[in-house]
Amino acid sequence: MCGGGGATNFGMAILWLLLFTPCSYVCWFRPIYKAFKTDSSFNFMAFFFVFMAQVVISIIQAVGIPGWGVCGWLATITFFSTNIGSAVVMLIPTIMFTAVAAFSAIALTKVHNFYRGSGGSMSKAQEEWTSGAWKNPHVQQAAQQAAMGAAQGAVNQQQYSAAPTYNYDDPM
Repeated sequence: MCGGGGATNFGMAILWLLLFTPCSYVCWFRPIYKAFKTDSSFNFMAFFFVFMAQVVISIIQAVGIPGWGVCGWLATITFFSTNIGSAVVMLIPTIMFTAVAAFSAIALTKVHNFYRGSGGSMSKAQEEWTSGAWKNPHVQQAAQQAAMGAAQGAVNQQQYSAAPTYNYDDPM
């Protein structure tokens, strides 16, 4: 904002900070911790999905599209023609965003290599999901109740769907 970046850039930067700090813990730190702790293919897949999105976001931050609330290379180079002092200050987070993008990509490949080396695969994750979900007693109870309710509804519908018979010969 000091160098002419505008309030939109500042607001977006605050949104990135407030949104992604807790999301990084919930969305990728916890799944990878649970994946290593329990050797769970499903948790590894959740980690890969979310962390891949973080790598893409880190690359966007390193590139620095003007107006997106990041101090990447494009925004920093643009600021050198506007305000050299601001551009020098912006250079620090630009280098940091680039380092985060690079280290995130390295971490993703290392975890992926570890996962594949331990025999993990997408089919194992799918199998784990289907078998693991049905081992949960709450899920089993809900499925039983749903099945009983559907069966009971079908029986009730059969009782009421029988067409009434009318005797047209009866003069009343």
